[in-house]
Amino acid sequence: MRPLHYYLLGTASWFYSWGIQSVIFTWLITIVLHVEPERVGFAQMAMLVPATLLMLVGGSLADNYGGKRIALLAQSFAAIGPLFLIFMISRNALTYTAILIYAAGMGCVQAFLTPARDGLLNLVAEGKVQRRVVQVSMIQFGIQMLGFLSASYADDIGARIILSVQATVLIAGIIALYRIQLPDPERTPREHHFLKELGSSIVVSFQIMRRSSAMRAIVIQNCAMGVFFMGTYIVSLPLLLRDVYQGSSQELSWLNATNSMGLVIAITILMRFGDIRRQGRALLLAQGAGAVVLVAAGLLDGLMALNIDIFCWGLCGGIAMTMSRTIMQESAPPDMRGRMMAFFSFSFMGSGAIGALFNGYLVGQVGAAYAIVISSMCMLFTIVLVAVRSDLWKHT
Repeated sequence: MRPLHYYLLGTASWFYSWGIQSVIFTWLITIVLHVEPERVGFAQMAMLVPATLLMLVGGSLADNYGGKRIALLAQSFAAIGPLFLIFMISRNALTYTAILIYAAGMGCVQAFLTPARDGLLNLVAEGKVQRRVVQVSMIQFGIQMLGFLSASYADDIGARIILSVQATVLIAGIIALYRIQLPDPERTPREHHFLKELGSSIVVSFQIMRRSSAMRAIVIQNCAMGVFFMGTYIVSLPLLLRDVYQGSSQELSWLNATNSMGLVIAITILMRFGDIRRQGRALLLAQGAGAVVLVAAGLLDGLMALNIDIFCWGLCGGIAMTMSRTIMQESAPPDMRGRMMAFFSFSFMGSGAIGALFNGYLVGQVGAAYAIVISSMCMLFTIVLVAVRSDLWKHT
């Protein structure tokens, strides 16, 4: 098999696992433990903060020691996470504190795995970066959808079996990553000090990003997406399902799956019709449309209408996410790509942590439905500002 195929298998294993985790983690804190909105937001933040703090260090390590090596180590540690939850559930010791420990651990894993995997993409892309980004995005959301649907049986067969599947899939991904054959470029490994490396990575990445109009605009909209879109997705929507629709793991899984279905269909269309020339324009239009669609999610009545709306939101997201990653990949200097993609993820995850707290507090004050409307309107306002004040509209 070609390196690309093993890369795609390793990527698929992670995103299938992530699909299971997205449902199981949210189900455990919102429905099983039934914690209040502010604590739901804090639990989601506990996963995002380690990813934020360590993401740039992970990108720097990938650039210096090789993306394959870092990805292998990170995914190996990821397999421990579901085993920890199985142990706690088996001992009837699952608490909010245990959930926070799991969240922090998986956040650390993501910080190192994400930039390492993103940096590997260019090495296996065979000169077709946008096409490979689209393929990976389709795999990401298509496989995540299967993970969501697998997790929907948690109420029927129990969380331990679902978590066992998650651990098994992660181990299969480790084998696939190990089998990627790449030339080993000469590197000069150096001793890393956490604070020094973090500060250096932030400064260097920020300076490069600031000199590029396209990357600067991408990071701004990325931050807004983390606060208003991610915060809504991981906090406000699950609480809407719990408090308004009295949902279970099945309703939560189907909501995630319909969103992923929209993403997959949008990405499939992109693959069918080829590369988009006006990438920045497509990004802004998709983000603006997504904000308008999400407003309706807080105003609609009925689970069917909500799922259809979230499906349409996924259609917009499939275009937006693909375009933003493509612009960032193509604009980053080749020898800094790992760090720049880490900065890309850093901006999204860091703002997502803020978004989790923001939306948790907002739900506690005005309810889940109005929190969704407020976040969506804030996102729409930000996108209009980016379109007016940047060159992203004209970016090719």
